[in-house]
Amino acid sequence: MTDQSGACIGIVGAGMAGLACATELHKQGIPTVLFDKGRGPGGRMATRRAEHDGEMLFFDHGAQYFTAHDSAFTATIGKWLARGVVANWPAAGENAYVGIPGMNGPLKHMAKSLDVRWGTRITQVRSENGGWLLEHDGGAEKVSHCVCAIPAEQTADLLSDVMPDMARFADGVVSDPCWTVMAAFDRTLPIDTDTIWAPEAYVSWASRNSAKPDRAGPESWVIQASADYSREHLEDDAAVAAPKLLARFFEEAGITAVTPTYLTAHRWRYSMPRPNATPRVLWDERRRIGAAGDWLVKPKVEGAWLSGRAMAEAVVAAL
Repeated sequence: MTDQSGACIGIVGAGMAGLACATELHKQGIPTVLFDKGRGPGGRMATRRAEHDGEMLFFDHGAQYFTAHDSAFTATIGKWLARGVVANWPAAGENAYVGIPGMNGPLKHMAKSLDVRWGTRITQVRSENGGWLLEHDGGAEKVSHCVCAIPAEQTADLLSDVMPDMARFADGVVSDPCWTVMAAFDRTLPIDTDTIWAPEAYVSWASRNSAKPDRAGPESWVIQASADYSREHLEDDAAVAAPKLLARFFEEAGITAVTPTYLTAHRWRYSMPRPNATPRVLWDERRRIGAAGDWLVKPKVEGAWLSGRAMAEAVVAAL
């Protein structure tokens, strides 16, 4: 699908940056097609579902909440609030918001009006007749412009052959890892707060996930390790990492250990990027290709949204 100018923007990655870019282009009447290796919206705003003893459990195991400082992003959150896809979460601060019913709530809302190919991993980007061919396991898609809205490390791999300078820049971005534990219990833990923020501890963040707005199910916690701890234990198996970090959580929270009814862990290899001083996007107008993501702004949901919107503005200006 193309517009009258023959444009169709191919976006690799349907997280916040990719969807923000596509949403803005959609408003301008510019066709887009997004490709994402996941089965549905998520990325850093992922929500893990698990069935245990006939009960569905939900864990926000990536970003725990997001804040807004930019006026345009604040206005967008206002629209999401009106549509019921986000809610304020006072436990994390007056300016803290979470998705409804999971952190990926706003992503699902954005994706509904867009052409997103879920479960499609782009394996190669090739230049073809002034445009781009995005190859995947099921074939290939010809687009006029290409936007990579994926983590810096994946951007570097994908663009290494066709845009080596852009790939080298992305390769220079360092991301800290994070081990995240998801645990459910048959009783309320004796902790008088729903959030624990301790950046200098082994467990840098923990939250009572079941206490977030519009959540259901038993007592559940998301526990995230510090970057140093995660790096030290990066190659642990999840089955080893989960009980080890849970024990640290009980110790640092100062409570007696409670046996969980459900326990698992997820390793984020590229959890928190450290952005270089740079514009909000990488963009080559002549070759019609660029990159966007929180790794170009700040490792926050707002950073991803700002970068995606800036990329859309660059594409519109080029057209």
